[in-house]
Amino acid sequence: MADNFYTPEGIKGLRKLRDLRPGLFKAFTEFDSKVFEEGALPVKTKELIAIAAAHITQCPYCIDTHVKRAKSAGATDEEVAESVFVAMALAAGGAFAHSSIAMHSIAHD
Repeated sequence: MADNFYTPEGIKGLRKLRDLRPGLFKAFTEFDSKVFEEGALPVKTKELIAIAAAHITQCPYCIDTHVKRAKSAGATDEEVAESVFVAMALAAGGAFAHSSIAMHSIAHD
């Protein structure tokens, strides 16, 4: 992960969150672990979905983590790249869909 955006050490701040609310922190991490277990979707697919979602939510730590986990689950570089393009399309789609609000405002000014 590039240091000029977020430092890898920045994630250590989560320790304070854990210390302040250990029960909630534990519940979240257990839920997160459960979600990424093999299920109706294979782990690789879940990780590729997570890569796209992480690009939409713009979480650099999630991007880094889920790319590594996807690769460990057998994802190819091409699959990772395609997941990023899916996120790009959805992000653009959001702006496209919301353009109807602007067009509605123009029509009713």
